[in-house]
Amino acid sequence: MSRPIHETYLEAATAILDRLGREEGESIARAGRAIADRIAEDRLIYVIGPGGHSQIGAEEVFSRAGGLACIYSFIDDGFYLGNGAARSMRIERTPGYAQAILGEVALDAGDLLIIVNAYGINSATIDSALYARGLGVMTIGVTSVANQRGLPQGHPSRHPSGRDLCDVVDIVVDTKMPLGDALLDIDGVSQRVGPVSTMVNAYAMNSIMLAAMVELVGRGIDPPVWKSSNSPGGDEANLAVTARYRGRVPQL
Repeated sequence: MSRPIHETYLEAATAILDRLGREEGESIARAGRAIADRIAEDRLIYVIGPGGHSQIGAEEVFSRAGGLACIYSFIDDGFYLGNGAARSMRIERTPGYAQAILGEVALDAGDLLIIVNAYGINSATIDSALYARGLGVMTIGVTSVANQRGLPQGHPSRHPSGRDLCDVVDIVVDTKMPLGDALLDIDGVSQRVGPVSTMVNAYAMNSIMLAAMVELVGRGIDPPVWKSSNSPGGDEANLAVTARYRGRVPQL
């Protein structure tokens, strides 16, 4: 009897998550310390996911039960797949689009921007990093180095400069996603299947936030954390946190 495909998929996905956890521990810790530095100064943590599925990474840490409350995620209708998959792809490949999104906030030197993008090569992703660098904003890239290094120059999805996200950010958390995202080969299916990018992005993002919380506790600071509104006492627990950030994060 052949092995069930869900077991094969689980094994492959777990292996990548295990590599991410083992090999990126120091990068995750560095990212956590950088976030803690900003929270200690009462700054917001900015996050952008420039692409259809990569935007899920920005959503994952925004207004999230058990997550930090001081997150400002740029959740953009242009990247949103519900408005059209081909439209989303065209927009993420459009030079200058990311600057328009990021320009909605008065970012300044000392702030921090997390750029989460599985592939790390499109125009909106690279523009986000370069725009932040120009302002003196620290950057963290959550991305796959293997995908960037494996994709040839001249590919239509690449930024006009041909640069890779891992080369233009201050801290890289490498998600270990393979070139092309999909993990498995199935006889009779012409393409590889079983994407992993959303899983690894979410794991990396939450690991970074947890590292920041531990760092803050070590400094004697109680991190601002959301409690699930769908749990007993959730609404009451979130009143103070909401009051603290609603005026600074309009999406709340």
